[in-house]
Amino acid sequence: MRAPSATTVREAGEAWVAGAREGTVRNRSGDRYKPSVIRGYEASLRRRILPDFGARRLSDVRRSDVQDLADRLLAEGLDPSSVRNALMPLRVLFRRAVSRGEVAVNPCERLQLPAVRGRRERIASPAEAARLIAAVPARDRAIWAAALYGGLRRGELMALRWDDVDLEASVIRVERSWDPKERSDVGTKSRGGRRRVPMAASLRRHLLEHRLLAGSAEGFVFGRTPSLPFDYSSTRARAIRSWRLAGLEPIGLHECRHTYASLMIAAGVNAKALSTYMGHASIAITLDRYGHLMPGNESEAAKLLDAFLARSEDAAPIEHATT
Repeated sequence: MRAPSATTVREAGEAWVAGAREGTVRNRSGDRYKPSVIRGYEASLRRRILPDFGARRLSDVRRSDVQDLADRLLAEGLDPSSVRNALMPLRVLFRRAVSRGEVAVNPCERLQLPAVRGRRERIASPAEAARLIAAVPARDRAIWAAALYGGLRRGELMALRWDDVDLEASVIRVERSWDPKERSDVGTKSRGGRRRVPMAASLRRHLLEHRLLAGSAEGFVFGRTPSLPFDYSSTRARAIRSWRLAGLEPIGLHECRHTYASLMIAAGVNAKALSTYMGHASIAITLDRYGHLMPGNESEAAKLLDAFLARSEDAAPIEHATT
């Protein structure tokens, strides 16, 4: 038994935000929280959590209270993913409070939350990917080529410097990401985010042409200037206009990553290598997201089972004869 905590949810939230910004409060991997994560949690606290729980002591919040909030958010029209995201900062606050001995029970555990159903992501075929790149303005082609043929995330594309591009070795070194709000470099999404991405001949050709067009091999690869990254909104707007004029279905950078994964799988790249090139924190993420695309899953599994059963059937008479 312990005395009830006098700390309110608002005070705990303010302390968490301040600590996360200073780097004294870290995520479960021991890494600093990214500025975008802190901003997202702070917004969710302000909009969804503090109106209901801000003045309440941490020790006074019950699981039924959190469940009621989740049910109400769903009834208000939030989709299941948004409901879970809205509760995430509260879960982080109570996980920290439990570890510090400020409360004995985490009221965010064992909640009944709506299931999140993943939507089917758009994946471009090899021929379509080439047409999408060719249709955009010349200055933007290398950006979309690096997304479709290199799988780089938006922040990684924005932060990419020419020093990170080894055209002789045909390798891109992903070292950092870019946060538009902070207007500065930040770490990659995970520890696995720092990686070396092999450069296909098509991507290398586009980067060579881009360097000739830019007239410089210093600073940002895709920047408006060597010291200023490209603006994604205007880049995408130009691309959409071009694709519509060409009769092509627009694609987003996140869907370009899915396309890259599908192309690599179709080319025969194994899951472990793909996980590394994608910058996933673990191979489990790669298998969960793209395992269904890997060729021969069903037929290979059936053949393995048939071979096992055949061996078992062959061995059975011999075992019977010797007993």
